[in-house]
Amino acid sequence: MITPITGFSKLSKIEKIEWLANTYFNDNEAVVDTLKKYWNSDEKLQKLHDEFIENTITNFYLPLGIAPNFLINDTMYAIPMAIEESSVVAAASKAAKFWLDRGGFKTTVVSTEKVGQVHFMYFGEIEKLQAYFNTIKPELFAATKHITQNMEKRGGGITDIILRDKTAELDGYFQLHCTFETVDSMGANFINSCLEQFAKTFESSAKSFEAFSDTEKDIQIVMSILSNYVPNCLVKAEVSCSVNRLIESESIDANEFAEKFVRAIKIAKTEPYRAVTHNKGIMNGIDAVVLATGNDFRAIEAGIHAYAAKDGRYSSLTHAEVVDGIFKFWIEIPLSLGTVGGLTSLHPLVKLALEMLGKPNAKELMQIVAVAGLAQNFAAVRSLVTTGIQKGHMKMHLVNILNQLEATETEKAHFIDFFKDKTVTHSAVVNAFTAYKTQHA
Repeated sequence: MITPITGFSKLSKIEKIEWLANTYFNDNEAVVDTLKKYWNSDEKLQKLHDEFIENTITNFYLPLGIAPNFLINDTMYAIPMAIEESSVVAAASKAAKFWLDRGGFKTTVVSTEKVGQVHFMYFGEIEKLQAYFNTIKPELFAATKHITQNMEKRGGGITDIILRDKTAELDGYFQLHCTFETVDSMGANFINSCLEQFAKTFESSAKSFEAFSDTEKDIQIVMSILSNYVPNCLVKAEVSCSVNRLIESESIDANEFAEKFVRAIKIAKTEPYRAVTHNKGIMNGIDAVVLATGNDFRAIEAGIHAYAAKDGRYSSLTHAEVVDGIFKFWIEIPLSLGTVGGLTSLHPLVKLALEMLGKPNAKELMQIVAVAGLAQNFAAVRSLVTTGIQKGHMKMHLVNILNQLEATETEKAHFIDFFKDKTVTHSAVVNAFTAYKTQHA
């Protein structure tokens, strides 16, 4: 049985690695060598990465790719994407090229409101609590002035605080539901600092509110925290063209394609099992750009999936229709993003990614990210209703399979050519590779 370790965080990086190798890998030097291979040779840059998180032992690489030819609101972009999954960047690029001469992508930021809540328990007369809230509300704003002054100079700040009665769901449960504008920062630290000050002021001032009984003065703060569900921080992205321009070959009729495409979206709206995979494909595009630009993709994922279930059933994030011969495909999603603060000013590749995008503000980045998701979904659904998803995906996955088989560059070139007109499956590649090696032994 492995003995628990104390004081691990105080060990040096080398000591942490040595403990890991000794405890879990029987002192395998290859483990130590592998971890060290991923260290950056620039000591200053490596130290920067080491200090992003705790207990760092090495760097974990993801490929950073580029999807070019995105025309968004008449501006050309090459979009950076950090992701490990085959065919994602290729699919986004293909969709971008397809829509390039069909008007490109059109985007609009609908709203940018962010949310935080003070959760508290109160057992008393609700009318008294409402009266107390009405009295204390101006003081809540005043008490956070030292926190909000710089944000207000940039055009942001606290937009409102409302009292919410949640006792129908949980006895004694109330909220201060607070909304914020954080301009170009994601604003998590700003929001949480404001909320904690709200809680402190709200709790302490209740002690001297004369209308309260002794029991009612004992407001119990449970927690103060921002929400990653931001249904009023919305962006919309869309594409459209005449139906007869949807097809690039004669293999399928344009009207038939449009009908199949719209029907596929309706199925994703209706069937949660399909909707989850459908939306996962959208998130392939979104997460890749969010990660490349130093934003919190876990927060984005949580908020978007909650939004997909806002009507009581998990459903498609994208929509499609044909009206008067015009095909229209669009997405409207919540995105809480930042272009200042956090990793955006620290991580060298994040800074490059943002510079590549023209140093966008938060609203512009919202639009770019939404387009990446829409493009990814268009490419996926188009494949599904025509050739099938595996044809393109497995072609891209072929190199991964060959790498697993430790193929040489000559062998890779041979099998890429060999599978040009064949179905790629893992077993087919293994069998062909084995036969080739036997023949050339």
